[in-house]
Amino acid sequence: MAAGWFATGALLCGLGVLLGAFGAHGLQSRLTAEMLATYEIGVRYHISHSLGLLAVAWATSRWPNAWTGSAGWFFVAGIVVFSGSLYVLAVTNARWLGAITPVGGLCFVAGWVALAMGALRFDG
Repeated sequence: MAAGWFATGALLCGLGVLLGAFGAHGLQSRLTAEMLATYEIGVRYHISHSLGLLAVAWATSRWPNAWTGSAGWFFVAGIVVFSGSLYVLAVTNARWLGAITPVGGLCFVAGWVALAMGALRFDG
């Protein structure tokens, strides 16, 4: 389980770097400053929560329980929903996506809470 979360985190970090580079070099002349800032927020949260998956990998090896595994799934869901919606919003200007972005933010919060609970609830 730990190796899977670590690999997922590492791959998502790499994807975040690629998307950040694409935003900086491929979208800079095509997006308004506001939409580019929206895109960059998506990249920032994408990479920081991909790094959070590395913490999940460590936590699942230290405190193996349902909470620590759940944290990883919440982080992945947050990256897809929060960052993904911001990427699409910035590129397409589909404003309705702003309504689902907070769901991804709640996934991030739930992931951090689950990670804390995994450490506090460990019985080993």
